[in-house]
Amino acid sequence: MYVHCIAESINIMGARTGKAMKERDPGPIQLMANEEVANGADFLDLNIGPARKDGPELMPWIVRQVEEVTDCPLSLDTTNADALIAGIRAAAHPTRHIMNSISLQPERMKKLIPVAAEAGCFVVGLLWGVEGMPRDSNERAAMTVDLAMAMNEAGIPNERILFDPIATPITLGADQVLSGLQYLAMLQDIAPGAKSTVGLSNVSNGVAAEKRHYLNRAYLAMLMKHGIWSAIVDAYDEELMGLAHGERPELVKVVHDIMDGNEPNPSDLTPKELEYYKTTRVLMGKTIFSEAWLEL
Repeated sequence: MYVHCIAESINIMGARTGKAMKERDPGPIQLMANEEVANGADFLDLNIGPARKDGPELMPWIVRQVEEVTDCPLSLDTTNADALIAGIRAAAHPTRHIMNSISLQPERMKKLIPVAAEAGCFVVGLLWGVEGMPRDSNERAAMTVDLAMAMNEAGIPNERILFDPIATPITLGADQVLSGLQYLAMLQDIAPGAKSTVGLSNVSNGVAAEKRHYLNRAYLAMLMKHGIWSAIVDAYDEELMGLAHGERPELVKVVHDIMDGNEPNPSDLTPKELEYYKTTRVLMGKTIFSEAWLEL
């Protein structure tokens, strides 16, 4: 299976690119764009955060700088709706790009859906309602129906929508992790032809930096069982990129066997497979999470 990788590192919070965005210095941004493409990125996420003051000027500027050095499709990522609109309209080829995101806030839907329909871009349908995050897979399904109907009525087909069930940190427990997986298993019945995406590294938020990649990798393999189409990822994690692009089937098999209830004997596993075995059990709630899960 092939998962489209949306490279996450061109970010207003990034050490290299954050300063460059604020100073309008294209060099570090263009260099990172080329690096991420060389590492196998399928899309480049341009994340400017809330950008309350200068978003409508900043997003088009970044889009133009990145389009100068690569034809890799972009994901325009901000909570500032006006910045999203300005960025999409500034793009040379908006039909190849992703608008991230449209949630179920009425004012955001009213402002962004017509623009996305006009541009013909992909759209992230973020499953976040007026009362916040969905509690379970059924609430996610209900939100999907509402978002899909609104977008379809405006002329956006399911095939252009990437539904994001919202990943939550494992430090908050495995219930929401499992709920998101249950939702993905239902998605094609709810919105036939729709795509899916997730902010992968959210699952490891709050975990020691040197251990986060273990959680991100195993979580991606779990999502692959239910046909995840894309994920916002660290394109500098070579193992993760290989996993997403179908190069590590033996590791994916370990994860999927556990999910199917066919747990392998840990003593039969290689050290790398054992990492995935232990981490998948934590993400499924079979083992209680602690920072020492790999040593247990």
